[in-house]
Amino acid sequence: MKSDIHPTADYIYNSLKKDNPNLSLGTVYRNLAQLVENGFIHKVSMPNQSDRFDKNIKPHAHIICDVCNEVYDIDSSSIKCFINNLSSEHDVDISSYNIVFKGVCKSCKKADLKI
Repeated sequence: MKSDIHPTADYIYNSLKKDNPNLSLGTVYRNLAQLVENGFIHKVSMPNQSDRFDKNIKPHAHIICDVCNEVYDIDSSSIKCFINNLSSEHDVDISSYNIVFKGVCKSCKKADLKI
C-alpha cells in the first residue's frame, strides 16, 4: 500500500488561503471540477465523507482507514484480474471503476498493539 495525500476541496482551500486571501472555496471547487473533467486528477467518492481528489490517474482502488481516515492507493494485480474476469463473464468493456475498501491501516494496527 502506498499513501499519498488525497485532499478534500476544503483541505486544498485552507492550504492555499494563507497565501491567497482573495481565494474562494467556490473557485477551488470549479478548478477541481475542470481538472477532473480534463483527466488531470480523479475524484474519489468516499462513503459518508467529503470527496477526495487523487493525482494518480491510472486505474487503481483505494483503502480508507476506519481509525485515521487516511486514504491509500492500491495498485494490485488481483484487482486487475478481478476487473478482467468481470468484464469477460458479463461481456462488457469496463472503462473505469471506483473501488473503495474500508479497514484499519498498518500504522493504526501497530498503534493499537502498543496500547
